[in-house]
Amino acid sequence: MRGQIPPVSRLVHLAAAIALLAAAAAAAAEAAARRPGAVAVNVTGVLSAFPDLADFTRLLASSPVLAELAGRSSLTLLAVPNGNLPQSPSAFAAASGADLADVLRYHVLLEYLAPADLRRLPASGKLVTTLFQTTGRAPADLGAVNVTAAGRAALAVVRSPAPLPGSNATVLGAITAVPYNLSVLAVDGLIVPSGFDLAASETRPPAAVNITRVLADARAFNVAASMLEASGVAGEFEADERGAGITVFAPTDDAFAGLPSGDRLQSLPAERKAVVLRFHVLHSYYPLGSLESIVNPVQPTLATEFSNAGRFTLNITRANGSVAIDTGVVQATITRTVFDQNPVAVFAVSKVLLPKEMFTRTEVPGGADSSSVVAATAAASSPPPAAASSPPPAAASSPPPAAAAPEAAESARTPPTKLSSPPALRGGGGQDYDTASAPARARTGWRCIALVYLVLLPLRLV
Repeated sequence: MRGQIPPVSRLVHLAAAIALLAAAAAAAAEAAARRPGAVAVNVTGVLSAFPDLADFTRLLASSPVLAELAGRSSLTLLAVPNGNLPQSPSAFAAASGADLADVLRYHVLLEYLAPADLRRLPASGKLVTTLFQTTGRAPADLGAVNVTAAGRAALAVVRSPAPLPGSNATVLGAITAVPYNLSVLAVDGLIVPSGFDLAASETRPPAAVNITRVLADARAFNVAASMLEASGVAGEFEADERGAGITVFAPTDDAFAGLPSGDRLQSLPAERKAVVLRFHVLHSYYPLGSLESIVNPVQPTLATEFSNAGRFTLNITRANGSVAIDTGVVQATITRTVFDQNPVAVFAVSKVLLPKEMFTRTEVPGGADSSSVVAATAAASSPPPAAASSPPPAAASSPPPAAAAPEAAESARTPPTKLSSPPALRGGGGQDYDTASAPARARTGWRCIALVYLVLLPLRLV
């Protein structure tokens, strides 16, 4: 006969079950809080905890810059302590021919930089785009700053990338951070952008974004700019800026120089070069923070719209603190923001993005530094065969066994594939979660259920 469990024991088991559920809920909440994502940060709320930044916080709150920060993430704010601010910041900016709001915009870097990132800066420094670039009033790359190492005396030095007169500042140290969203660094003074256009005003509407001009002005994208101009697809990009906008991944000149000799990209016919260029563009505006926490990693490109759904897609994920892009044959990373002004974002990428539909990975016996390279298909230099063409004769030479035959070019444009909206721009207050963590959450839930069942099982033994 099964023994009765005293009422006190039942209460103890019930209390233990409730405690287990509470612990599981707390662990899930803590994991969610630690998970990186593109979440808009209340900048003035973060700064209010530091009295030594009170004057700089008031300047920010009283300017239009604060509203421009709403919805943005992956930022670095160069904050000036009270003792380092000029007595009249507005007069200081005016004396330099600049508007105070633009000076403040120059202190907002559109990239998350932690102290560890500053310690890893190359000797030549790093060019980082600022919020000033988004106004459309910064000529060439004068809306960016050059962040260089400063030795043991300080974390870094921030200065204009141009030889024109302009101020610079030393990074004194890190103040606080909201991981992956906002890094606040203290600098020893206000920084005024070089080459400021005195005729520019807040009311002047921004000019239409010319992608080719943006790349040419950025100085390190001469090959990409030349290909874009020669291809005739630049007009397509500018037309696609309307509506959802576009995101462009621009390979640097070094990326083109690093292409293997067998890729034969430059020998492709014009229509296939145009496909490769479209493959570098998403038909939606994605700021850096949205790319870092993109919900659906497989994203169609403009090349997908000229093909079938599921082809010419990019796999975009966050890896080792940066955004990684996988084409199926090439793995690249975003190295910096070149231009970010809604509805257009342009990012530098470390490699030329070659689609698996046109290129393949080929093993290289005894390769010096890599077991594989990206090779163009044998027929890539000729137009695709017609559908009714007869099979080649048996005596015809066949392509190398390592290279796959190219897909036939699409003759008709299919309806555009719709992209999901960037997480940072979605309405409704919904939360976006990393899909990779879903299995872990499911396993945690089943473990909690099993534990509760084991604890409550003795209550049924009456």
